[in-house]
Amino acid sequence: ANKTVTAEADTLTLLERAQDIAISTDGLFNCTIAPLMDAWGFSSGDYKVPDAATLNSLLAALDYSQVAISGDTVTIPEDVAIDLGGIAKGFTSDRVMKIFANNGVTSGIISLGGNVQTLGHKPDGSLWRVGIQDPDDTSSILATLEVADKAVITSGGYERYFEEDGQTYWHIMDPETAAPARSGLKSVTIVSPLGVYCDALSTAVFVRGADWGADFWRTHQDFEMVLVLEDGSLWVTAGLAGSFTLAEDYQDLEVTVIQL
Repeated sequence: ANKTVTAEADTLTLLERAQDIAISTDGLFNCTIAPLMDAWGFSSGDYKVPDAATLNSLLAALDYSQVAISGDTVTIPEDVAIDLGGIAKGFTSDRVMKIFANNGVTSGIISLGGNVQTLGHKPDGSLWRVGIQDPDDTSSILATLEVADKAVITSGGYERYFEEDGQTYWHIMDPETAAPARSGLKSVTIVSPLGVYCDALSTAVFVRGADWGADFWRTHQDFEMVLVLEDGSLWVTAGLAGSFTLAEDYQDLEVTVIQL
């Protein structure tokens, strides 16, 4: 609101990480999405479909490069506003893991609503089992992952949405169209030791789609991924082959393993 502020250390760290991921994803993850969230009503709960003129007028403000960080000072232009909702929970789960470790905890798991992060193994030495929800029936688990010292973070349109005139509009926005992302994906699950990375990257992949996500994985090779496509199929990166298991009721799903 003040446009120029002296930021606290946590805020600076979060903003800097958001900017790093924005650069690596060519702006698909974008912390300046706030005006768009306001226009569609996701900030207030007063949902509405903006007209084309309104959306076009917002496009210029959706530019992460306009966030200037100098020391502990952050400056943004008058028409720009910041929303860190797509990365803050991942940052939080990373911090919880550090608090655990600093206090002698060697085994732990937390869930922050779509964001699960684990510390070490279970007390009995086995791996943690984390479920991936069915986007069409969130009371059901379609697959599980076995992990240790990893975050497992999912983004999906089923988490926050509204319906109008028979059309569903979800909260994950495409900064290039100023509208909910339509990439052929229902959910994106990212697995990595860093929750903050998983959180932001799951958004970026959801925005651009399965092919882009597969190419990004092949290029970076520092995360694993499960994609649920709108056609009902699943894509799973090769690094999860030994830890990914379809649930009993979903054995007939088509699973494609993404290879290098």
